[in-house]
Amino acid sequence: MITDNMHPIEQKYLEVRKQSLDICIPLHTEDYVPQVVEFASPPKWHLAHITWFFEELILKKYLKGYTEFHPDFCFLFNSYYNTLGERTVRAQRGNITRPGVEEIYAYREHVDKHMSELLKGEISNELLDVVTLGLNHEEQHQELLMTDIKYMFAHNPTFPVYSDSDDLLNDTNKNDGWLEMIEGIYEIGHNSDEFCYDNELGKHRVFLENYSISKKLVTNGEYLEFMEQGGYTSFQFWLDEGWSWVQENTIQSPLYWHKINGKWHYYTLAGLKAIDPDAILSHVSFYEANAYAAWKGHRLPTEFEWEAASEQLDWGKRWEWTNSAYLPYPNFSIAEGAVGEYNGKFMVNQMVLRGASVVTAPNHSRKTYRNFFHPHFQWQYSGIRLAK
Repeated sequence: MITDNMHPIEQKYLEVRKQSLDICIPLHTEDYVPQVVEFASPPKWHLAHITWFFEELILKKYLKGYTEFHPDFCFLFNSYYNTLGERTVRAQRGNITRPGVEEIYAYREHVDKHMSELLKGEISNELLDVVTLGLNHEEQHQELLMTDIKYMFAHNPTFPVYSDSDDLLNDTNKNDGWLEMIEGIYEIGHNSDEFCYDNELGKHRVFLENYSISKKLVTNGEYLEFMEQGGYTSFQFWLDEGWSWVQENTIQSPLYWHKINGKWHYYTLAGLKAIDPDAILSHVSFYEANAYAAWKGHRLPTEFEWEAASEQLDWGKRWEWTNSAYLPYPNFSIAEGAVGEYNGKFMVNQMVLRGASVVTAPNHSRKTYRNFFHPHFQWQYSGIRLAK
């Protein structure tokens, strides 16, 4: 229960932790366990992992006399932190039928109880920083929870409804035309006292030539025209790796699209629906975004072009693929210990996405935020903004 005399970080802790549980309210017990594909984790694993973060990186270090909930949980629910020991294979997270869902909820209650105890005491700047990181980490997993649940339901032949209230795909553009950006030197990166990830640090200057960036995101109807004009069968629009991906995986449309009785439908969290041609496109890979841009005779913006124009753009409904590889900013350095494994070691073979999506946690987005995924992934709420 949140009270007025709580420290703000404890209030924030309780709010964020509740949001994770709220996401799971529509789920049945059976929904917590399946792992349909390696990159999408079961809801039960997400709930345990974000709890493990607070236990392993905070309570064991900062709360004197703390006793871990279960000796196996560090192995079961560590994700990729080599610093913290062995862990279960990622592709086998769905095999963890035991502990059960009830025990995971008990684990969360155990950790929350002790975190409240810790946060009622003296809070050093060091502790405040790591708790803030943990909360942002949980907010990241809240988005993954939503996208992984959607992937699971979309591969259920009955297309279950998660919520009737909003399909999360009905967003439309509010603006049109092109924003003209003048050549010059622009500052890129985070530079304030507000929280950010280490990959946003290293504020630096870049020179940008004159360019234009679209004020709107590509819509379903516009992308459907690309499909109908042979977009997925015309190799000349595709990067070589992208064309191989299309051929090897028989890709013919964005993720979750189904052609039924000659008409395109897509799975939404409110069930299977006819494609809305005016709605903003979602669930495309970098390969698809780049091919569409080539077909239009345009290109994707770099992440620097995106950030320089961001204050004049309407963004936040879809993660927007950029034409920038995920690389360190000048003077970037990897921190010591487990925290240093958060971002830096992933700076290879991935592309940057900017903005946010309809399932990004509230107040978790900012113009300097650098999301990153391998170029073939489609399951995030990712879309296309053109540049020229």
